[in-house]
Amino acid sequence: MSIVLVSTTTSRPFAQRIASALNVPLRDIERLHFPDGEYYLRFDLQHRLDLLDQDVILIGSTDSGISLEEVYRLGCSAVKSGARMLVLVIPYYGYSTMERAVRPGEVVTAKVIARQLSNIPRARRGTWILLMDLHQSGIVHYFENDVVALELYAQDAIIPAIQRLQLSPLCLASTDMGRAKWVEALANKLDAPVALIHKKRLSGSETKVSFVLGEVEGRHVVIYDDMIRTGSSLIKAAEAYLKAGALSVHALATHLVLPPGSIERLEAAPLVRILGTDTHPNHTLVQDRPRFGVISVATLFVEVLRTLVH
Repeated sequence: MSIVLVSTTTSRPFAQRIASALNVPLRDIERLHFPDGEYYLRFDLQHRLDLLDQDVILIGSTDSGISLEEVYRLGCSAVKSGARMLVLVIPYYGYSTMERAVRPGEVVTAKVIARQLSNIPRARRGTWILLMDLHQSGIVHYFENDVVALELYAQDAIIPAIQRLQLSPLCLASTDMGRAKWVEALANKLDAPVALIHKKRLSGSETKVSFVLGEVEGRHVVIYDDMIRTGSSLIKAAEAYLKAGALSVHALATHLVLPPGSIERLEAAPLVRILGTDTHPNHTLVQDRPRFGVISVATLFVEVLRTLVH
C-alpha cells in the first residue's frame, strides 16, 4: 500500500492507533499561527511531487471549527498535489444534532458542513468519507457531488464491552424514546429486555421524566446513547431507573463529547460505570479516571481502509 496518513491536531491519538494497525507512519503537518488569527498548514514533504499518485488518509473529527477547517484545507491540498485517492476518516461528526430546521431561519449546520466537505476536489480514484454512529443516519445523504459517504457502526466494539461487565439479569435502556431502535438492536444481540424513558417537555430547554416504559426492577440497567454531552438527560434517566427498582445503572455512549463540567457531574451521578469510545478527542480526558472506560473503535475503521486502499 502506498499510503500517506495525516491527522488534524485534536485527532492525533486516534490517528496513531490507525497508523499502528495499518503499519504505516503518521506523517507530520507543519502548522504556524500568526498574530492576526490566520494560520498556516503544510504537508511535511521533501519534494513537491511526494503526494503524486498516493492514497491519502486524513483523520479528523469535526469537533471544532478549527478541526473542520483543517480537514477541508488539507483535503483540498492533497488532491491538488496529485493524490490518487482521498479518504477522510471522521469518527465524530460535529453538529450532527443540527440536521433539520425546526424554527424559521435556522441553519441546518450538519448539511452545510457536508456541502463544504463535498466541495473538496475529487481525487482520481475517488474521495471517500468514513463516519461513525451519526445522530441521524440520513446525514450520509447530505454529501454531494462524487463523494461517497459511509456510516460505520460501533456495535461490534460496544457489545463485547457490555458483555465484559458481566451483568445479570441485564436490561438495555435509553435516555428517551428517540434512541429506541438503537437500544432495541443492541438488546436483540444480547438477548436482553428493553426499557425506555418517556419525557414531558416543560419548556424549550427543560424536560421532566414522565414514566419508565419497561421492566427494570431487579435488573442491572445499561443506558445507551449515541453521545454524552452535558450528561443531564443521562443522569435523570439513571435516577428514574433506580427509582423504578433497577439494581444498578451503567452508561455507554459512542461519542464522549464531555464539555467542561460534565465529567464531574457524571462522576457525582448514581452511575456505576460510564463507557465510551475514542471517536471524540475528549476521550483522552477520562481514559485514566476510575469511573470511566474507553473502548477503541480504530480497528473498525482499519477494516474498511484496508478494502479501500490496496
